[in-house]
Amino acid sequence: MIPLSIPNFEGNEKEYVDDAILQGWVSTGGAYITRLEEALAAYLHTKNVAACQSGTSALHLSLVSAGVGPGDVVLVPPLTFIAAVNPVKYQFAKPVFIDCDDSLCMDPEKIRSFCENECEKDGEKLLYHGAAVKAIVVVHVFGNLADMEQIMEIAEKYRLVVIEDATEALGTKYETGPYAGRFAGTIGDYGAYSFNGNKIITTGGGGAVTARDADEVDHLRYLSTQAKDDPHFYIHNEVGYNYRMTNLQAALGVAQMEELPEFVRRKQANYERYKVLFEGFPYAKLRGFREGTSSNKWLYALEIDRNKIHVGMRELIGALEKKGIQTRAVWGLINEQDPYRGEETYRLEKAPYYAERVLNIPCSTQITEEEIETVAKEIKQVLEECADA
Repeated sequence: MIPLSIPNFEGNEKEYVDDAILQGWVSTGGAYITRLEEALAAYLHTKNVAACQSGTSALHLSLVSAGVGPGDVVLVPPLTFIAAVNPVKYQFAKPVFIDCDDSLCMDPEKIRSFCENECEKDGEKLLYHGAAVKAIVVVHVFGNLADMEQIMEIAEKYRLVVIEDATEALGTKYETGPYAGRFAGTIGDYGAYSFNGNKIITTGGGGAVTARDADEVDHLRYLSTQAKDDPHFYIHNEVGYNYRMTNLQAALGVAQMEELPEFVRRKQANYERYKVLFEGFPYAKLRGFREGTSSNKWLYALEIDRNKIHVGMRELIGALEKKGIQTRAVWGLINEQDPYRGEETYRLEKAPYYAERVLNIPCSTQITEEEIETVAKEIKQVLEECADA
């Protein structure tokens, strides 16, 4: 089986984890946590980063810090992993699903249209059916940067907090324009990262959060450790969370950060190999990434031509699995999931379109050229057979 996306431990992972165990620092304290936070801050060219338990916890802490509360409106994408939206529910706030554009990220034109045509201004507040519109959760899908130039312009005009879900986009950055040199997750008010087992680097579980205000990151770190004001006498002046990363996870992360530039290079090179192999193929095309950016190309998206291929995605995935190729469908639309049925949507057109067409293909950093050629060959054969059926 050629897997979709698996961890790569070819550096100092075992050495650092063994060291953490020998020192006895295995829980939510220890030098490796600080080392990981410093390594992330240096890589991202930001002043402060707090390591936490997951990308989901990073997003939740950001919403808490942004003051999102019961009844507030948060603009969210429908075409992403559900963890990007669940923290909105944790805060008893109301998600409104805004369509994606052809990048698969949120469409800034539809964000603008929603704010202009569906909302009203009350002083400095933007209201939707009487509720305050507080924030936008922007997901950089598959490592593809959203159009942050337009989104930040809209957010500034309407005084909305921008939370970047960069859980798939560590290493992605702008190369041109006003944000040239800026990494995904460092442009908005808050940025969340994930180090789950399938991400470009991993700590097993784990994540991190940053913010435009370095002092606010200290507050996020404080909230992640149960808001302890006096650890000796257990004094707590705010409601906190058990969201801090462990030292064992961080030891793994420190080693992974040492390899991140090489992992990004391999992802980019392997994408180019696939691009050549699928060039001119009539039944599917490899989707690109935003111009003017350098993407980490975390996950590769093959777009199936539904005018020629009518077999369902489950059947395609099953046929490829029998050939030893692990693939996955893009996510089911969040607004169609049971916990979100009945929530507001706005002009969903492209999200349903791509939900039926996108297939993710193997992209691990240790995949070989021979395996890439095998994947392309088997996918082509299956799609050709489906087209002839």
